[in-house]
This record gives sequence, C-alpha cells and structure tokens, in this order.
Amino acid sequence: MPKEKKNKHPDAVVFNEVEKRYDAFLKPYATTVGAPVITPKNMSPWKNRGVKMVNEALQAEFDELKSKYNQLQDRFEMNNLVYAAHYNFQPIVGKVYHLYKDQKEALFLSILAPEECNFNHIGSFRLGSDYIWEKVS
Repeated sequence: MPKEKKNKHPDAVVFNEVEKRYDAFLKPYATTVGAPVITPKNMSPWKNRGVKMVNEALQAEFDELKSKYNQLQDRFEMNNLVYAAHYNFQPIVGKVYHLYKDQKEALFLSILAPEECNFNHIGSFRLGSDYIWEKVS
C-alpha cells in the first residue's frame, strides 16, 4: 500500500497548514533569508523617562501626604493640649479663649486676653462647631 502523498511545500515557503494559505506577510519576523533585518527598538530611554516621571509624581504625592499628616498631627497635639488644660466653664463654639501656664507650669484656659493679665501666654484658640480647637493669631 502506497503512502498517501501529502502536498508538501518547500521549507523556504511560509504556508499555514491550519488555514491552508500563505501568510508570510502576517508574521512579525523575517521569513526569508533576503528579508531586511528586524532590530527591536531601544525602549530604554522611553522606560527611563516613564520611571522618572512616575517617581517624581509619587514623590510629590508622598510629600503632600506627609505635609498633611504633619498638619494633622500638629492639630491633634494642639487640641490635646487645650483639652488637657484646666478650666471651670463650658467653652462656647465660635468664641476665642486663651491658654496660659501658671506659676506651677500647669495649663489653664481663660477668657482673659494676654493684654489683660500677666500670665505666661501659650496661645489663643477658637472652638469650632466640630469641637476642634483652632489656633488664632
């Protein structure tokens, strides 16, 4: 029994056996010896520029977050300081109060302005509607 002769194509010819067609023009690589050399583009400059831009953007965002964190930490410490002070009245939202140190270095909150007394003035604060103390100049 003779073997069935298969329709054989030369090795130099690009023939797709699955689709039964010539598809050398679809290949992303050279398919003949005489084809021009395909050299990949050097992507290093593009990648380096992209990495640099991403690093700068992330560094700027980090610096912004760090600044906001420091501001938040300062506000927390300031509020902690005022709430830890001694006072015998209920502060009113929107009013300005003054924080002082007495002779024993104890903190106390007062309605008296720095010009009206001789205590060691630490700062002036306004109570916000959210009960957060804000430093006033």
